[in-house]
Amino acid sequence: MAITAKLVKELREKTGAGMMDCKKALQETDGDIDKAIDYLREKGISKAAKKADRIAAEGSAYVEVEGNDAVLLEVNCETDFVTKNDQFKSLLQALAKHILSEKPGSVEEALAQPLNGEGEKVEEFINSNIAKIGEKISLRRFALFTKTDQDVFGEYIHMGGNIGVVTVLEGTTDEQLAKDIAMHVAAVNPRYLSRDAVAQEDVEKEREVLKTQALNEGKPEHIVEKMVEGRLGKFFEEICLLEQSFVKDPDQKVKQIVKNKNASVKSFVRYEVGEGIEKRVDNFAEEVMSQVNKK
Repeated sequence: MAITAKLVKELREKTGAGMMDCKKALQETDGDIDKAIDYLREKGISKAAKKADRIAAEGSAYVEVEGNDAVLLEVNCETDFVTKNDQFKSLLQALAKHILSEKPGSVEEALAQPLNGEGEKVEEFINSNIAKIGEKISLRRFALFTKTDQDVFGEYIHMGGNIGVVTVLEGTTDEQLAKDIAMHVAAVNPRYLSRDAVAQEDVEKEREVLKTQALNEGKPEHIVEKMVEGRLGKFFEEICLLEQSFVKDPDQKVKQIVKNKNASVKSFVRYEVGEGIEKRVDNFAEEVMSQVNKK
């Protein structure tokens, strides 16, 4: 029987096991969902699967650099406590080295690859760590970077991994400058590199909003356009890295800081752990009372 993506998805939803584990289970059981569930349980994969419905919104961002290649990744777990675990730290490094070595195009591709080109699959490696550490763990995302010998990476990890940033600067090998820019990105959280990176549609939408605001304030129409352009500049300052006042020297913009070194910012990526993930909020008092009432 042909093992379809739909069938694999159904088994994943029922068991929480990894994609490759589900596919293998279905192949071994000729596409029988119930038998595949038993197969996963027998293989001990269900230990990881039991944790699949838990919310993993904590975790750590991590940076690994090897020569002219670098990777920034985010690995999630359930509690902040686990991020201080030496085994979790080893997991971060192993995943980072694998991604640098194999350069997968997506998380799904990375999970299906043999770890560092040999042995168990990355997804199996993560599952074995789940069994040892006792929490749901997932590779959420990663970004790869390359540079030349004339360029430099800036790496910054904030608060033990809550925020991770990598910047790539061209035309300089000044590591401190690159790190300073990375620290700025961590602190200010720009959405774009420059004005040119902002979609024209978004700019026009903001322009219309600002125009309406100015007219509602009773400003004469003949000065509204000038006001809008001025306020649009503030809009770019809020969202574009190069237009922002540098955190270590607010009298200068970031673009001037790098220009002073005859450099330019090629790219940056900022990961804040758990952003966009709905965290579960437990009421500890209610939890304790529920346990007391059971006794």
